[in-house]
Amino acid sequence: MDTTFKGAAKRLTDIDIPRTGAMIGVGEDEIHAFMDVEAAGSGFDRAGRPKLLFEPHVFYRNLSGAKRSAAVKAGLAYAKWGAKPYPKDSYPRLIAAMAIDETAALKSASWGLTQILGENHNAAGFPTVQAMVQAFMANEAAHLEATVKLLVAWKVDDDLMAHRWAVVARTWNGPGYKKNRYDSRLAAAFAKWKKISDIPYKPGAAAPKAAPPSTAPVTPAQPMPGAPEAPAVSPAIDKETIERVQQQLKSLGYTEVGDIDGKIGKMTATAIRAFRAENGLPAGDGIDDALLLALQKAKPRVIAPARSEAPPETVREKVPEVRTNWLTKVGAFFTGIAALIGSFVDGILGNLDEASGVMQPVKDAAGDVPGWVWMLAIAVVAVGLFLIARHGEAKGVEAFKTGARR
Repeated sequence: MDTTFKGAAKRLTDIDIPRTGAMIGVGEDEIHAFMDVEAAGSGFDRAGRPKLLFEPHVFYRNLSGAKRSAAVKAGLAYAKWGAKPYPKDSYPRLIAAMAIDETAALKSASWGLTQILGENHNAAGFPTVQAMVQAFMANEAAHLEATVKLLVAWKVDDDLMAHRWAVVARTWNGPGYKKNRYDSRLAAAFAKWKKISDIPYKPGAAAPKAAPPSTAPVTPAQPMPGAPEAPAVSPAIDKETIERVQQQLKSLGYTEVGDIDGKIGKMTATAIRAFRAENGLPAGDGIDDALLLALQKAKPRVIAPARSEAPPETVREKVPEVRTNWLTKVGAFFTGIAALIGSFVDGILGNLDEASGVMQPVKDAAGDVPGWVWMLAIAVVAVGLFLIARHGEAKGVEAFKTGARR
């Protein structure tokens, strides 16, 4: 690996912050607050290299045998943190450590804007620590994207979204976070940025960068006239993102979204279409940057009392499929009753041996299945239809009362 550690060293642009926040459904205020407290001010040092802190105790645990002995002898590794003070420039120690074991040395350093430990390269979205360092040499945006991916991997992205600052601070800094008041500093930084106007952000805009392709959701391109319809959801939308959108929609009152299952089914698509229509977004049922940002800033849905308190007969009148479900349910109920009565009469009278008074087996003398068995099967089907219709009616009523029907 190039031991000058110099790449393009591109700084963050204004648009990188809201774009990266959209990856986890937060606005730029949350990202700004996190950067204020946890970032190193700049991702690069004066020489244009990624900011670096080499950790000898981490190098120690990443080595064994002769390599560990050599590192200890050279003063590059020791068993416990704090054994010796850190130098102002960690790069000479890093380069010396790389001569012993390049991968272990790179894993043992904290890198870039938010000082991500090389050991965490997988969680930060890179297959190797070398790939992470090379991306960090190129662009500060890669530092911020890696930070967001790490928040997701550590399952605190939702805590950042909900402003649970203590959880975020403890996860990022360890149990000693209170000593440096990281949680209260995050809260104060967020309050500051809330008072500052956001940077105008056009969904799908992205600053040029040399980092590996982002897995952030992107707005699908509009098809040419006559072209086949594009899929509703970009392949880049992962299960966790869909689950987050479903949970946000449900929290905002779009209960027609259905189960939180990470799939864009009929119910979730309906909720997305409704949210888009009610929040001035382009029509559709896909997930893109515009939707993620709007969900973050949206206020809970307000449902008119006339809808939320509507009696069942009003719902059946206004929503045709609910009325159909209700009629199907009633029909299935009476069909089931008729079938049960028929099976009872046919089973008792039709299969009773008058001479002996003993019931005949299921098959009659000719070897045919008697009619009561068929009637029982019909009854089972009718009951199934009844239950399906009942479920459909309940879902339809819920959708109507929560405003899904307009």
